[in-house]
Order: sequence, then C-alpha cells, then structure tokens
Amino acid sequence: MAPPTSSSVTLNINGEKHTLSVDHRTTLLDALRERLDLTGTKKGCDQGQCGACTVLVDGRRTVSCLQLAVASDGREITTVEGLADGDRLHPVQQAFLDLDGFQCGYCTPGQICSAVAVIEEHAAGWPSAVTGDVRPEAGPPPLTPEEIRERMSGNLCRCSAYVQIVEAVARAAAEHRGETEEAAA
Repeated sequence: MAPPTSSSVTLNINGEKHTLSVDHRTTLLDALRERLDLTGTKKGCDQGQCGACTVLVDGRRTVSCLQLAVASDGREITTVEGLADGDRLHPVQQAFLDLDGFQCGYCTPGQICSAVAVIEEHAAGWPSAVTGDVRPEAGPPPLTPEEIRERMSGNLCRCSAYVQIVEAVARAAAEHRGETEEAAA
C-alpha cells in the first residue's frame, strides 16, 4: 500500500483557523493564494530569492514559496492582510504609504512583512552582518540605513524603491520605539 500523498492541516492565518486537505508538495504560498484566496502574498521567483512571498510564521520571516503547508500545521501565520487593526493600518504599512515605499507594488506585501520582522528582530537585539558590536551587553545597534538595507536584503524591488523603503522602515521603527517623527529624523 502506497503512503498517503495528502494530509489534513490546520493553518492559523491572521487569527483565523483554516482546515484544509493538502497535497504534501503544496507550498504555504500556494495554499494561501490558491486555496484560501489570500492573494496579498505574491509569487515572484518561486525559488526563495526575491522575498515577494514573505509572510510571518510564529513571528519570524518566512519565504512561503519554500515552506510546505504541512510544515505550517498549527503555526501562527500572518500575511499582509492580517497586519492592519481594522481600518487602522499597521505602522509599517502606513509608513510605506506615506513615504512612497512602493512603485508597482508587487514586492510590497513581502517588503512590509519583512520590515515588521526586522523591527522586532532589531528591538530584541539580534545583530546583522553589518552590526559592529555583537556582544549582547552592547544592546541593539542603531538602526542606521546600512543596518536596514542589510536586514531587508532578502527582499528585492524591481522598481528600485529602496530609498523610500529604508525611510519607511526607519520611520516605523522609530514609532515602535515610541519616538516622535522629529526625534527619529
């Protein structure tokens, strides 16, 4: 008897549970887009290199084109659709809108999800490849444009809106830290 090729999974997406029967080869990206009509997450390269499909799984950035849906069973998944609080945009979404952190918009959902995680990772003191002092007692490094660019490097923008993306992440991070816009400038 051949082993089963599909399984029932429960995906907790944006605070709502969805139980699906999925082929074991189905990616989280395809389950989101094709099975649940959550089309905010984009399919770019389908190889984990562009970041357009970035979502948050248990609060961590994940390229959903490489994550199998069966490996996401029972995990907390947040897509760009789940970031806003009702009609109030998430601070990262608002900063992208205010500072034109997008052009065609295709990469924007992945950029926004990644930026949300970047801000949390930085606040938790996680170093990046450009962090000068990685000792825990040094605390989080300043979130300079260089730090933001490094931390966001897994997300590509074909329109090259990088300057505005960095500005949007910096603004949202300052808001996260409770700084006023003038203090963050």
